[in-house]
Amino acid sequence: MHATAPVLLALGFVIAATIVAAATPPVIALAKRAGALAHPRSRGVHVAPTPLWGGLAMLVGFLVGLIAVLALTRANGIAVDVSWRDIAGVLVGACAIAAVGAVDDRFEMRALPKLLGQVVCAALLLPFGVQITGLAGHDLPLWLGGALTVMWVVAIVNAINFIDGLDGLAAGVVGIASLALAVVALGRGQFVAATMSVVLAGSTLGFLPFNFNPARVFMGDLGSHFLGYVAAATAVLGTFKIAASVALLAPVVAFAVPIFDTLWAMFRRYRTGQSIARADRNHIHHRLLERGLSQRQAVLIIYGITAACSAAAVVMSWPK
Repeated sequence: MHATAPVLLALGFVIAATIVAAATPPVIALAKRAGALAHPRSRGVHVAPTPLWGGLAMLVGFLVGLIAVLALTRANGIAVDVSWRDIAGVLVGACAIAAVGAVDDRFEMRALPKLLGQVVCAALLLPFGVQITGLAGHDLPLWLGGALTVMWVVAIVNAINFIDGLDGLAAGVVGIASLALAVVALGRGQFVAATMSVVLAGSTLGFLPFNFNPARVFMGDLGSHFLGYVAAATAVLGTFKIAASVALLAPVVAFAVPIFDTLWAMFRRYRTGQSIARADRNHIHHRLLERGLSQRQAVLIIYGITAACSAAAVVMSWPK
């Protein structure tokens, strides 16, 4: 990898964080004017209407940070390890799924239309060539690789959406896991995947001062969909191309908390005869609150678990 790569990655992180921090106050004002507000409800933990669409600031910061790093990369004659078409596919899909989330934040879409929107946005990756082509050194038929790609992206989008139940929780979890996956990508010489992960982490850091308890703004489905989509698509570009079987588990291990929480929620609702899409107050973060922890304490505990899982993902994936 080129000697200037770490400098470019650090620059991308700082640019993204700075842009998000600057963009969040105007986004708060925009959400208020548009009526995109989260009102208190039985399954929520906030007590006053709170602006949504905070994810828009993260989207802007991510786009600016990523484009800046890639422009500097090209200007310095550094070759990228994936095609520009692949990169364009991730950006197009990220913007599309952010739009789906924004509509849901404002108008509260029903579960099926929202799921269909997620599937369509995930499928947008395929014409750009962004898809899983093999697992553990074995090539997959295009149709199977495409199907697995769509299922993976939709699964992570919903996992991040489900974990977004406390101030600062989803942003911190994605930020921590993304930094770990950036290290994994760097260790394998995958510059673009590392850049996307680092810039995504920078975007979450710039947002957290406004989102940590007590939150002034929520990321909304716009933000959770965007974060989940980019994290999942980056894994397809990077970690899923690693031949070692154990390394393929890195994204799953790094995002173990939201993935486990989602799988347990689905099993719990199925067992009790409830709709899988029905929201409740039995997620991991809700259980911690029921044990008497404050929002901040519950969030910090889940941060710690995510950090431990992320460290394990790095160790298991590091080139031997």
